Amino acid sequence: MTPPPVFKKYVCIHGHFYQPPRENAWLETIEIQDSAAPYHDWNERINEECYAPNATARVLNDDQHIREISNNYARISWNMGPTLLSWLEQHDPATYRRIQEADLRSRRSFGGHGSALAQSYNHIIMPLANARDRKTQIRWGIADFEYRFGRKPEGMWLAETAVSTECLEDLVDCGITYTVLAPRQCRAVRPAGGTEWEEVQGGVDPRRPYACFLPSGRSISLFFYDGDVAKAVAFEGLLNDGRYLADKLINSLDHNDEVQLAHIATDGESYGHHHAKGEMALAACLEEIHRNPRVRLTNYGQFLELHPPTWEAQIYENSSWSCVHGVERWRSDCGCSTGGGPGWHQRWRAPLREALDEVRDRLAEVFEREGGRLFTDCWRARDAYIELVLDRSGGHTDAFLTHWARARDITPRQKVRMLRLLEMQRHAMLMYTSCAWFFNEVSGIETLQVLQYANRALHLCEVLTGKNYHPDFVARLEKIESNVLENAAVAYRESVVPARVGLLRVGMHFAAASLFEERPSELELFNYRSQIHSLKQLRAGAFRLSIGRMTILSNITSSSSDFSFAVLYLGQQAMIGEISQDMDLRDFDALLPELERQFRIGHVSEVINLMKDHFVGQSFSIWHLFRDEKRKILMEMTDRTLEIAASSFSDVYYDNYQLMSTMRANDLPLPDSYLAAVDFTMHRRLLDLLTGDSRPDQPRLQRIVSDYRHWDHEWKNTAKLDNAAEQRVLLLVTEAFNSPRLWLWTRQLVEGLRTLGLSPNFYRAQTIFLEGWTPVYVKTLTPEQLEDGLAFARLLELQIGFMEHQSVLVAV
Repeated sequence: MTPPPVFKKYVCIHGHFYQPPRENAWLETIEIQDSAAPYHDWNERINEECYAPNATARVLNDDQHIREISNNYARISWNMGPTLLSWLEQHDPATYRRIQEADLRSRRSFGGHGSALAQSYNHIIMPLANARDRKTQIRWGIADFEYRFGRKPEGMWLAETAVSTECLEDLVDCGITYTVLAPRQCRAVRPAGGTEWEEVQGGVDPRRPYACFLPSGRSISLFFYDGDVAKAVAFEGLLNDGRYLADKLINSLDHNDEVQLAHIATDGESYGHHHAKGEMALAACLEEIHRNPRVRLTNYGQFLELHPPTWEAQIYENSSWSCVHGVERWRSDCGCSTGGGPGWHQRWRAPLREALDEVRDRLAEVFEREGGRLFTDCWRARDAYIELVLDRSGGHTDAFLTHWARARDITPRQKVRMLRLLEMQRHAMLMYTSCAWFFNEVSGIETLQVLQYANRALHLCEVLTGKNYHPDFVARLEKIESNVLENAAVAYRESVVPARVGLLRVGMHFAAASLFEERPSELELFNYRSQIHSLKQLRAGAFRLSIGRMTILSNITSSSSDFSFAVLYLGQQAMIGEISQDMDLRDFDALLPELERQFRIGHVSEVINLMKDHFVGQSFSIWHLFRDEKRKILMEMTDRTLEIAASSFSDVYYDNYQLMSTMRANDLPLPDSYLAAVDFTMHRRLLDLLTGDSRPDQPRLQRIVSDYRHWDHEWKNTAKLDNAAEQRVLLLVTEAFNSPRLWLWTRQLVEGLRTLGLSPNFYRAQTIFLEGWTPVYVKTLTPEQLEDGLAFARLLELQIGFMEHQSVLVAV
């Protein structure tokens, strides 16, 4: 038997996949971001451009048709921020599963070593954190990793690769064996057992691992990536062709018998978001390396097992990969920024950190004092709280609190206090997320995000203790300079304070939603839910009245409050609401029939007077609702109005069809009103086809195509049409595997979309097709269904050689 080849040259590509947090700190969800259109928010947009495509990267043949789908995560080293993974788990479970599967596949490929690294939990700059927060960040990062990948991590990515000896000691304490750093973070090296250190000043040889011995007598392995190649990937167009990247990596290795590792680390978003089709370039690069007999793909864990460090290294204390001044970018006006106007500065960085430090230290005192009365060990309970962050189901929450409670039996009030204390500490860590200091202005969205966390933590403290430290915090913000505003407090008051959410505001939303929801008792809003005790929904023409009683509950802290409400809708955006937390049940029951009577006889002014006189609490309108739900309700109102407008445009279009045709035939320009009718009607007809009933309707599609040609039509904005087409074709492909007759309609629809000049991104439909189009499935098709499926594949530029081979098998 021929022994396996002994490899001496290896290649590893690491991607750091992470997004700054964007969630509303109270709702725990991302509200709509118009700048990310046509997507809901930037997480969704970057997922479509990067995270999902890297799990299903296209590998092309010589004809530029898709030969196969490659999961890049299975062949590279990578880490993904826990907060990003939690978003993917909820919003794109298919990609989330592929990411999990990639780690399993990498373990099979790389000698049992998974390619996924853990990450310090919410991307704080670890050398600037206190010892307690550093340990919690590492423990939370490890716990999150184990929950998602079912194994212990070998390596951990430090946010911005910011490192200190204390951080390395903390990593070793928690069982981490290696981390990845930038070359300039290496201070000196020497061969193992050597006595003299060689100062390298960042000029370290990245092609070997290094052991870093710590004051405790233990050690951790360090990988310093190739900075030149990583820079070329991120900023110099090396991803224009994956083969060039492969050549660059392979050619960085010497032609000798020395064991060497060519490796780079960049933001994972380079592969698809920062560089369009970067995931395809990465897949091509990996294919090229895989085919090269001189080198072998690996990951850091496997390489360490095969070739432990034979050199030692010392680090520069408090250094990072994105600040040449160490970690000053996150605490001083060091000169590093992302730009800005003439004369802009970052003098705001230091006082911002100082203000947050004061909040952290005050809240730590509260946590120790109040938590000491409830928890057996409040800080150990905080370390373990990640268990609830990952799983907040009722039984799990009760078991967790019982385990850590000082008392044998805890009351509902104690349960709420314990959860609020832990949430206060969670937000006190979230407010140190590094993105707040990275950019150029204190009023930027990243900084406002961490100020939301600070606001949330202070609010919880006030609810728990009655002490309001918020004015002191605002006073500190007033002393922080801004490049565009009077001071940081101005942006804080404008953008952060209005975002604060309590049970009362949540109650307002549920009350408003009860006007339009058919089953309001089943409503859930982000991390809140309602229990409807009684509800009366009335209609009189366009007017609506909803009257009820409910309990609003927080899924996170288990806090709750009872509300009585009445909401009157008068059409369009006109909505008047009243809500009360202390209305007596007998008063509510007595008021209900009178409100109903006045509404039914059309005394709207009397209804409003009764509401204001008896619901002594808080008035509200549509403007008090949360952004997504406000938009949803406004769109429902708009849709009803648009039906009338659509009918008018349609009448103009069809009543004047022959006249407009005659004018065009005689080279007469159509009046603007006619052009508007054509544009609106064509757009709406196609959108209705794509979003309406999913039953095949080829004649309807053909009429749209005929009119498109007849008018020589040009779409003014295709974003919504493309998005609708992507979703409809994806749905059809999924359904066609269960109902093969749909292959004909799927093929016809894509042919029609191409004729209509649309260019939707069908990569999700391509993926589903290639995963489902197996020899077993093909044998179930009739010849007509097989040909329709193959024709659809050709339209989507999928390689069809192997599919045609399958058709032969079916014929046999």
